[in-house]
Amino acid sequence: MEAEVLVIGAGPAGSTVADRLARAGHDVLVVEEHARVGYPVQCAGLVSDRVLELAGTRSMVRTAVHGATVYSPSLRPVAFRAPDPRAFVIDRAGLDIALADRAAKGGARFETGLRFDGATRGENGSITARLTAADGGERTISTRLVVGADGVTSAVARAFRLRRPVEILPAFEAEFPRSPGDPDQVEVYLGRAIAPGLFGWWIPDGEGGARVGVAVSAGPVSARAYYERLLAHRARRFGAPLTGATAFLVSGIPIGLLPRAVADGALLVGDAAAQVKPLSGGGIFTGMRCAELAADVAHAALGAGDLSARRLAEYDERWRLELGGEFSRALYLRRVLRRLSDDDLERVIAALDESGMRETIVAFGDIDFPSHVARNLLLQSPSLVRLFPKALGALRTSRVGRVPEVEPGRSRAAK
Repeated sequence: MEAEVLVIGAGPAGSTVADRLARAGHDVLVVEEHARVGYPVQCAGLVSDRVLELAGTRSMVRTAVHGATVYSPSLRPVAFRAPDPRAFVIDRAGLDIALADRAAKGGARFETGLRFDGATRGENGSITARLTAADGGERTISTRLVVGADGVTSAVARAFRLRRPVEILPAFEAEFPRSPGDPDQVEVYLGRAIAPGLFGWWIPDGEGGARVGVAVSAGPVSARAYYERLLAHRARRFGAPLTGATAFLVSGIPIGLLPRAVADGALLVGDAAAQVKPLSGGGIFTGMRCAELAADVAHAALGAGDLSARRLAEYDERWRLELGGEFSRALYLRRVLRRLSDDDLERVIAALDESGMRETIVAFGDIDFPSHVARNLLLQSPSLVRLFPKALGALRTSRVGRVPEVEPGRSRAAK
């Protein structure tokens, strides 16, 4: 079997690459390891309006949220609420299905239940990919370009000897059909007792239920154990435990910038390339946007007949130019935050509760580009500057470019 481009993984990044390349006239085959596109669900599904614009549809939106309540380690809350929606809770599987459907309509082919096991490169530059079906049967596909959109444990990255993320955070989440809480607010939990390394969350689903989970630094205590602590806190708070979980999510979140996301005849997108926001662990917007850039570079490289790592390196240059500054600033802030004790985090929450700080968060808050609000908060709050004396200087001297916008509507064809 042959395909000009072989995309491994039918998540948002993989289907976005496939859609753009297929609409540009390339023969694209997308291979998904699981039996159904979108299942099992891969993340909590809280996205910005940019994701909906990139997807070209809002059909998967369940509800909008206007703010968040952040809980300190001692469970002191500070709430922020905006007049307009700041994020959208989506049917996460529905997003994958909608993007795969769009790519299929654009001409991409899809096959499910096939696992990528490796690849060999011929003398003429062609690549033979080895696949295994659910029944154990083996297949090979000849292709010119392999796109690894196969997540944090990317087999494509291993096959093409591309370095893995610096850090992988274990995450555990469950979905409950009924859960008390403000349906207009996301809850974020900080502290070493509940979520060392990142945070815990409660996300309303718009139908009276919620998604509850944690992402933590890897260590002797499992993510599930921290998740149980979060459930215990909410049970004490509301006087009754959450029961009847309908789905569980066990995953890993890649944190850190890879030295490169390209090799001869291959490139990585999305979680496989660690294109994940370091402060939140979210990667849908960044993965889809980087997938668009990857498709543009791949289209030109295919046309030129040059799929060398040197030619494909333009993709690394373009996505780093657009998003690398934000990633670097966020990684710096993450390193600073990880050093804080719970007492320090208490002081951070107290500082955010100061006069005027809520207004700054509402005015500058952006889940895709959090370093912008961090910079403005440091400029405004002497309390935060005392906690982060070097952070203000780093954010002041770093280049803070304009937040990239995307054109609304359906995906643009590769040029």
